[in-house]
Amino acid sequence: MPLVTTGELITRAAATRSAVAAFNVITLEHVEAVIAGAESVGSPVVLQVSENAVKFRYGRLLPLARATVAAAERAAVPVALHLDHIQSDDLLRQAPDAGFSSVMYDAARLPYADNLAATKAAADWAHAQGLWIEAELGRLGGKDGEPPLDAHAPGARTDPAEAHAFVTDSGVDALAVAVGSSHAMTTRTATLDHELLKRLAATLDVPLVLHGSSGVPDDELTAAVAGGITKVNVGTALNIAMTSAIRDFLAAHPEAVDSRKYLSVGREAMARAVAGIIGVLRAP
Repeated sequence: MPLVTTGELITRAAATRSAVAAFNVITLEHVEAVIAGAESVGSPVVLQVSENAVKFRYGRLLPLARATVAAAERAAVPVALHLDHIQSDDLLRQAPDAGFSSVMYDAARLPYADNLAATKAAADWAHAQGLWIEAELGRLGGKDGEPPLDAHAPGARTDPAEAHAFVTDSGVDALAVAVGSSHAMTTRTATLDHELLKRLAATLDVPLVLHGSSGVPDDELTAAVAGGITKVNVGTALNIAMTSAIRDFLAAHPEAVDSRKYLSVGREAMARAVAGIIGVLRAP
């Protein structure tokens, strides 16, 4: 079916107090697995390509983007494309022609004032192109001139008043909030600050996004959605599923050389992980 927009999926999710699952993809196997997993449970999904994934693909966005668009257009469920954690303005400007309806502009490494200025400029440009834009804060509640604190470093938390000012002044459509999750976690041991999330949801009038969700247990994810999270980003969980399945296959079949044999096993494992995560995020 035709591509849908990320904003459209977020609006639908907010209306049902559920959340859209957004999965980071690196290879065509990731793309196919996410779509297969979403189709197996009849759910819309967001495919995300990060700036780091583009760097892995020799710095070229279009080969992976074109393949992702082609796969998404043949999906049996609504699929949107999102360009994730973009720091490069050049890459940002490639988004519309590459098939993306949304971007996450990441200036969180900068002090607050610089983050705000860069994000506002990105938002103004994105909106002129019809793009939905997400952002996040760096040194949350910190002072200008201090080294930025990663928004998902241990102990980082989004200050509601600062977040309100940032959203109002930047004009972004959604904000990734720091409430206890962390990027690249390989164990599901994160504990979220649900009281803070409640305050953020009451203070902000834009959708809230949870990054680093691979490290968040099911019950914490369910509570986060109930507390106001509308988009949940997942990346590492797919890589864990794929790598574990391939390791097991190669251990059992040391003579294997046909990459299709082990890549198909990895793809199936990712599809199962996708279906499981989507099930957690659905409205009860």
